[in-house]
Amino acid sequence: MIDLHMHTVFSDGELIPAELARRAEYMGLTAMAITDHGDLSNIDFIIPRMIAVAEELNAVMQIKITPGIEITHVPPSRISAIIQKARALGAKLIVVHGETIMEPVAKGTNRAAIDGGADILAHPGLISQKDVLAAKENNVLLEITARKGHSITNGHVARLAEKTGAGMVINTDTHSPGDLIDGHFARQIVLGAGLTGADFVTMQANAAALILKNSK
Repeated sequence: MIDLHMHTVFSDGELIPAELARRAEYMGLTAMAITDHGDLSNIDFIIPRMIAVAEELNAVMQIKITPGIEITHVPPSRISAIIQKARALGAKLIVVHGETIMEPVAKGTNRAAIDGGADILAHPGLISQKDVLAAKENNVLLEITARKGHSITNGHVARLAEKTGAGMVINTDTHSPGDLIDGHFARQIVLGAGLTGADFVTMQANAAALILKNSK
């Protein structure tokens, strides 16, 4: 199981990175990304620390940790610039907090993330087919999420992604120990979104390929 959307005490998560990594490893995960919430006020603080902790833990743990960021509630007109800044700071994975129906995310965030070169568009809510097609063209993965609330629109996202051929990934958006899941439960979430076991395998392959691409 690979999970590319997790939070620690460096934003609104409950665990320090080392404990999150150990708990994830114990659950059977083979790879994960730490993607704390960020904007221009804190990415220069978070990203270097996540890089340092990933290097330390990767040297001694079986699970492999990718240091990333989740760009969150940034005005759409500024998303592209902050993606570029995050990459310049060394972030290996860029997630953008999409237009979930559970929060007042600014309209246009989904498209700004796609056009700006994010790696993953998290919980994109009632995303339009036009934006899903753009995600396919720009190789931006759409998230099927295990997160309560955000998961309400998983079926909509899955249907449009399946229709257009856009890539998907399954993530937990973990904030606390109880949010962690194993591969079996992740597969159940994928099935619950109206997809198949084969789709789950493809999502995990997408995640692995993304880690490999961004590690170069």
